[in-house]
Amino acid sequence: MPKKVGKQQSNILSWIVLLIWLFAALIAGVMLVAGLAGFVVPPNLAPDVVPQVPTVPALPTAAAVQQPENQPTADSPVPDPPATPFLPAQGTGGGAQGVFVEPTFTPLVPVTPTPTFFLTPPPAWDGPIVIGTSTGGRPIEVYRFGNGPIKRLIIAGIHGGYEWNTIALADELIAYLQDNPDFVPHTVTLYILRAMNPDGYARSRGVRGRANDNNVDLNRNFPVNWQADWPRAGCWSYLPITGGSGPGSEQETQVVMDFILQTRPTAIISYHSAALGIFPGGEPWEADSIRLAETLAAASTYAFPPVDTGCFFTGSLPDFAVANGIAAVDLELHTHEFTDFEENLGVLKAFLEWRR
Repeated sequence: MPKKVGKQQSNILSWIVLLIWLFAALIAGVMLVAGLAGFVVPPNLAPDVVPQVPTVPALPTAAAVQQPENQPTADSPVPDPPATPFLPAQGTGGGAQGVFVEPTFTPLVPVTPTPTFFLTPPPAWDGPIVIGTSTGGRPIEVYRFGNGPIKRLIIAGIHGGYEWNTIALADELIAYLQDNPDFVPHTVTLYILRAMNPDGYARSRGVRGRANDNNVDLNRNFPVNWQADWPRAGCWSYLPITGGSGPGSEQETQVVMDFILQTRPTAIISYHSAALGIFPGGEPWEADSIRLAETLAAASTYAFPPVDTGCFFTGSLPDFAVANGIAAVDLELHTHEFTDFEENLGVLKAFLEWRR
């Protein structure tokens, strides 16, 4: 009996040892599985961790991109690259996701400064400007005052030495404006043609100075209402004179027509003498030319309407101007001797301020 009991105790002890070993093996297995499971966390238990994203693209190497003043040296620590933009996902489920936004960089383009040019303004006046020559080869001269868009033209000496005081008046006005350029408004350009008939002016200061070197009355040579001859009743008749071999036949007439059509003044005064008043252009008188005559008469003592002698006017400069859309008048000084300078300063002021 005692031997049998001892054998039974030995068997029980073996079973206990086996159970303890199995339990230990089980515990070790559980711990091993748990250790491996620590590297994989269920998505629904993972913290908000930003996943790894691609490296930031390299910055442009354009020469225009300005580099920092303090560049790192070979021994300097390399700074961390700038953070990559990352937008968290919208919505639920699926773990931590996001949208990668690739940054864009616009290279700096060097700007070349635009050079500034300082233009020299044109002079306040200019002249004499030779616009052509007469039949006798003498220069026909113009002076310019101002630089405005509105253009005005004064013509003197169309009847040469017979009306020499109109040329003297033109010279006085030219001298005055050279000394007083601000008299001309900044919106106006004024041209003064001092002697349309320089040959007649050189020939005589009397009746023999009226015609040009072809014995033509230049104020009857323009190609509007032109006639080679005309009834002399009430007209100038001291010497034989013609309207030319044809409309616009004379060199002086052609020079002045070309100048008018090139410069396109909006109003013209053609000075004469003597004593009859202000004659508007047009047949019958044109409306704007009448208005101009009224304005000049209001600024002076020159008569409008003018004295009617019964003369029939043909081929005149004002008629040519009106036919080309320009208001124009013949204005006669009071005498053949004086220039009426002070009075004509008032006329000039009204002329420059007049508007169509």
